[in-house]
Amino acid sequence: MGVTRRTLRLGAFLLAPGYHVASWRHPTARANGGLDFAHYRELLHTAERGKFDMFFVADGVGIRTPYNNADELSRWGRFLQFDPLTLLSALAVHTTHIGLAATASTTYNEPFHIARKFASIDHLSAGRSAWNIVTSVTDAEAKNFNRDSQPDHASRYHRAREFMEVVTGLWDSWDDDAFGYDKESGRYFDPDGLHVLDHKGEHFSVRGPLNVARPPQGYPVLIQAGASADGQDFAARWAEVVFTAAQTLDEGRTFYRGIKEQAAAYGRDADQMKVMPGLFPVIGRTRAEAEDKYAVLQELVDPVVGLGLLTQLLGDIDISGFPLDEPLPELPPTQGSTSRQQLVYDKARREGLTVRELYQSLTGGRGHRVVIGTPQDVADLMEEWFTGEAADGFNVMPPVLPEGLDDFVDLVVPELQRRGLFRTEYESTTLRGNLGIDRPARGAAAEFPLSSTGPFQVQE
Repeated sequence: MGVTRRTLRLGAFLLAPGYHVASWRHPTARANGGLDFAHYRELLHTAERGKFDMFFVADGVGIRTPYNNADELSRWGRFLQFDPLTLLSALAVHTTHIGLAATASTTYNEPFHIARKFASIDHLSAGRSAWNIVTSVTDAEAKNFNRDSQPDHASRYHRAREFMEVVTGLWDSWDDDAFGYDKESGRYFDPDGLHVLDHKGEHFSVRGPLNVARPPQGYPVLIQAGASADGQDFAARWAEVVFTAAQTLDEGRTFYRGIKEQAAAYGRDADQMKVMPGLFPVIGRTRAEAEDKYAVLQELVDPVVGLGLLTQLLGDIDISGFPLDEPLPELPPTQGSTSRQQLVYDKARREGLTVRELYQSLTGGRGHRVVIGTPQDVADLMEEWFTGEAADGFNVMPPVLPEGLDDFVDLVVPELQRRGLFRTEYESTTLRGNLGIDRPARGAAAEFPLSSTGPFQVQE
């Protein structure tokens, strides 16, 4: 048998009007897209036509944009959206191959709810669900759940680790063939196929079993995006897809190599983990056309929104007193996304940017890799990162929707296919099958240690 060639994995990371912070103001954008089911369905069909592995719906449990009053908030104009699990349940019946990924927080949910909901979507979609696991990063979300501020970084990850033990244990409540529905014998299920979790831990006491059969994929595909020391350790233990941000090829290679080494230290097969950086492509048939498209978007950026975005990316640190035309000063630690704060800080230092120039540079990719050019330019970058072991694929973040996704599917995907880097047909009807990630046997999660035996230890 011949060796199967490694090919790119692609996620469509779609914020309803587009990923650029001013996308909702663009003439072709659907400003109300976050509450327009037909808009999502159209995007999903386009992504499946482009043979994307998954359709990725980001989410937060609150309005996470920093604002001081209603006037400031009114300028953001892009925070309304459906609950992602409700949305994916509705979308599941409109496609047959593309994966359906949604964000849900371990800080503001209970394990039984999450286990049941994602198992249900996996059944409804015949094995195409994925969970983007987050610990949440803003006080705005905490204030919607009986708290004045979010738990500290280490506490959030401590809870998340136990959360995962419970969720995977609940998905393993039943053997794959437990339910025989034997009318003649009167046995609805095989009693030997039932496994009661009976978990009692520091954060959770959950008896089980789950009142949903084991998901078609065994577990929904597990996605994680934290890049701090805690986040990387968590990803190494649990993640099958790692969503990361990197500005340079060297940064990408360093992260790629490090996270796979950490996964191996947990006894995992590193090839079963797919590293997929975010990519913000602005595509034109010529470079000048692409640059003009980007310039139009940049002209639409409200300075209030630009500064608010920078505040958010720096972990909600108050930057109102920073001189706009001077370099970013040294920053105090944050309880928000420590990895994103460091990435933004490093970008400012590396490129010698003032505060104003920094927020202007972040309005598109927000720390993710930006490429502005022809389909060949975009494919060149993707191929370089893919063959250079900085990525197994990418989460594509179109600047404006639906136009940006159409451009990628119609112009970049054929170029990737021509180079032999991307599929022309789906390999499977399940997300795991298309990603090349094995289906876990019942109890597989419990086989790995809770802490690394290698050089990367759990950061409490």
